[in-house]
Amino acid sequence: MRMARHSMSTIMAVILLVRLTNYGASAWVNGQNYVRNACSVTTYRDLCIRSLAPFSSTAKTSPIKWARAGVSVTIVEVKSANQYLNNLNKLNCMKGRNRLALLDCIEVFQDTIDELHKSLSILRKLSARNFERQMDDLTTFMSAALTDENTCFDGFQGQSGRQVNQA
Repeated sequence: MRMARHSMSTIMAVILLVRLTNYGASAWVNGQNYVRNACSVTTYRDLCIRSLAPFSSTAKTSPIKWARAGVSVTIVEVKSANQYLNNLNKLNCMKGRNRLALLDCIEVFQDTIDELHKSLSILRKLSARNFERQMDDLTTFMSAALTDENTCFDGFQGQSGRQVNQA
């Protein structure tokens, strides 16, 4: 689940860059420099670069394409984390409050996936005419996705038992 959390941070940074570049303007010479610069504002820079570098040849200097790539990578990672949680649930190895927290996580991760798909849809339909409203909607969906993820982790706080590394 660590990858999902870091991917969300990465995409928020890329969306900020989309906002700052005002629909497509770019000062970077090539995609590799762009991904390095986009990732320079994230906490997990190396992970960001590794996650988005495969998109350098297609995204080149387009902040919109970088944002779509970031959301797409995040969707894949969140789906993977959600699948892990579902598999854990099937093992029926958690009891009491931890089991309730697990079930909450499964639900909120599905909400996160829905919000990420809505975000991707917005990024696919960006227009100069509606740009500010679209960016506001995008920020709302991405913020909700981050909140969902934090809600999941909050459910396990203060619980006894084996710690599971988020890696």
